Amino acid sequence: MSASSERFSASDLALASTSSTLSGPRFAGIIGPVRKRCQTADCDRFAGRMQGDPEFARLVGWLAAGGLAGACIEPLAGDVSARRYARIRPPAGGSLLAVLYPPELAAARTRFVAAAALLTRAGVRVPAIHRDDAAAGILLVEDLGPRTLCERTDLDWAARRPYFEAAIDALRRIAAIPLAEVERLGSPPLDAALLERELAGTIEVFLAPRGLAPTPFVAGLRELCRRLGAGPLVACHRDFMARNLMPLGGDRVAVIDFQDLRPGPAAYDLASLLNDSLFAPQPLERQWLELALPPGGDPLDYSRAVAQRTLKAVGTFTRFAAAGNARHLPLIPPSLARAARHLARLPEVADAFAPLAGRFAALSGDEPVC
Repeated sequence: MSASSERFSASDLALASTSSTLSGPRFAGIIGPVRKRCQTADCDRFAGRMQGDPEFARLVGWLAAGGLAGACIEPLAGDVSARRYARIRPPAGGSLLAVLYPPELAAARTRFVAAAALLTRAGVRVPAIHRDDAAAGILLVEDLGPRTLCERTDLDWAARRPYFEAAIDALRRIAAIPLAEVERLGSPPLDAALLERELAGTIEVFLAPRGLAPTPFVAGLRELCRRLGAGPLVACHRDFMARNLMPLGGDRVAVIDFQDLRPGPAAYDLASLLNDSLFAPQPLERQWLELALPPGGDPLDYSRAVAQRTLKAVGTFTRFAAAGNARHLPLIPPSLARAARHLARLPEVADAFAPLAGRFAALSGDEPVC
């Protein structure tokens, strides 16, 4: 989710470029585009919320040491990870985002930075890193604004179209990154074994409790994962969706939340883009599939990726809700609807799915607004 005055998550933080200092004229030139000064009342309210919080006390000292004494620090609600976030409004104006990594996530911070460098070299727009302090476990990054593409509810599909086509260009660039470089990041490949393990989680927490996991259907899902994972792997964002795209001027997009960059099926990122958070209307989905499917690509692999991705998401959202984070529950009905549409097309699972189609339809619903 994107940052706002009261909520924020890791998908607003994407990292790029190299470290830079925080003082002098160079720093003045790289502060983000938001030129609104923080009001004193807001700063006082934020300071009250931070009282007694040692992590934010540490951030205050770190900013002061880096030339940003007196900056307004706006704490932002986090995601399910242990990272902490804040919007920084320097006295000179503008805004930046700070992310604080606990020691146990030091490797994740390193992976963020390395993945950002790969994407930048590939020509993918990602937020710039203004400072990377490994010893402190703090990153200071470009603030690209408060709303993701998903949260731009003022846009209809005609207005979203250029952003989605810019995203398709970005996913092509990602897929062209040499696999050896992606493998060095250390994330396991999204191969048949991992695809199957992800669906096993959905079977456990969502399908089986609702009587939607008969043996023939589970076997069909296993074969779906085997076929999807059998093709050549390419560099894959892993969560390439509207919640992880920031709309920029000139109908451009910046890609965020790319810590899971890894080898994966060629159709996976496109399936995520068109079937997660914002669900592309079928005519546009068909057009973009023709535009983005690699030469010689099998449209059935796209359907396999959609079915796997949406069912995996249903399990993830269900687990989040069980842990007390229910904000993704509205995405379950449209995810099930997309899964059903594509399961019915796949020869390895269509027959086993047919008796369940009515139950899926009863659990499906209107596509939500982010």
